[in-house]
Amino acid sequence: MALNLEQKKTVVTEVASIAQDAHSALAVEYRGLSVAEMTDLRVKARNAGVYLRVVRNTLARRALEDTEFACMREALVGPLLLAFSQEDPGAAARVVEEYAKGNDKLIVRLVAFGGKLLPPEDISILANLPTRDQALATLLSVMNAPVTKLVRTIAEPHSRLVRTVASVRDQKQAA
Repeated sequence: MALNLEQKKTVVTEVASIAQDAHSALAVEYRGLSVAEMTDLRVKARNAGVYLRVVRNTLARRALEDTEFACMREALVGPLLLAFSQEDPGAAARVVEEYAKGNDKLIVRLVAFGGKLLPPEDISILANLPTRDQALATLLSVMNAPVTKLVRTIAEPHSRLVRTVASVRDQKQAA
């Protein structure tokens, strides 16, 4: 289906606005996927907060021009599906990696994170990044550890005294 100039401008504007707010981006070759498989992938992506879009490469190049994903522009070749992580950096990588395990027709071509183009093999590194909630939980546990250790250290002399008195009592009762 051919797009007129206004439709092309709309597509470029939409993808550019999504790319401005995205944390990471992937370009995935989808050749050979059925409509049902694509629909399933889109549903999983939507549930994970990932924006998926099939865009002509010329339009994608224009959309990515002034974003941190401009490093992808020259490598956009072939039928590609663009995936942008909007909530956390690893969301798109997790969705694509999980779906690619069950479907060998989905091939990762480009991975971009932090303004740098990464090799496609690094998708697992990006997918293993913690979510926001996991990162906050880890941070809170790290912040809580010194306080917990301090409380244990302060309480230790008292508990040691109680254990010593209990031991003396047990010895006197046994005798």
